Amino acid sequence: MPFESLKPKVVALLANQEQTLTKKLTAVCQLLKQSIDYYNWVGFYFKNGDKEELKLKAFAGEPTDHVIIPFGKGICGQVAVSNQNFVVPDVKAQDNYIACSLDVKAEVVIPLFVAGENIGQIDIDSHTVDPFSKADEDFLTFVNQSVAQIIKKKDF
Repeated sequence: MPFESLKPKVVALLANQEQTLTKKLTAVCQLLKQSIDYYNWVGFYFKNGDKEELKLKAFAGEPTDHVIIPFGKGICGQVAVSNQNFVVPDVKAQDNYIACSLDVKAEVVIPLFVAGENIGQIDIDSHTVDPFSKADEDFLTFVNQSVAQIIKKKDF
């Protein structure tokens, strides 16, 4: 797994003072999608103001119609409510799954906390059944913790 070698690259992308938050997040999405062969779509969703919904802020992969996701709907919406990691080895087995593409076979969503508040999440879709391990969860938690360090309230 290239996770350890990717950590300093993630930190470097987020430290780029020349780019906006959205551009930094997009660069992280692109790095993860290009570096991990079973990460076929990578995106960051964030709470949309005071609304009980998530809004897509940055992604790498095929465009999605799911730019807004209500809390509780789909895997992302469930994580917005539960505040827990959600690994879905096979999306066909999930009743509350929102299909982004027929190619998606598995998904992992990790909440992003700032000052103890769940403000968003990273969402990974894979075209492979059951590709995600504890190492993926740990790495994506690291990514979110790194993102949390550069987020300011004015960003939302």
